[in-house]
Amino acid sequence: MQSLPNFDQLVHLAATDPQQFTLLRQRLIEQAINQASPAMQPRLRAQQSHIDRVISHAKNPLHTNILLQQELLRQLQRFSQVLQSQSPQQQAKILPLK
Repeated sequence: MQSLPNFDQLVHLAATDPQQFTLLRQRLIEQAINQASPAMQPRLRAQQSHIDRVISHAKNPLHTNILLQQELLRQLQRFSQVLQSQSPQQQAKILPLK
């Protein structure tokens, strides 16, 4: 897997050559997906497609981060709801103190 350049190099690349920055991002994402199990790859590709659509609506890098944070919160809320709906509601037996 290709190693990630350090933060300063990434900032410089994004500022001076956004197209190369995007190509690097896509290449690293593709490598990460290809390293996942074959069963997970379609789901990861679908998730990445969704992330790319969210990013496409952003007006600048800060807006991108805000939109991605909002999307992550939405997904965590849905995950929490699914977990809560699947866990059986148990009633505790209350024992009197003697």
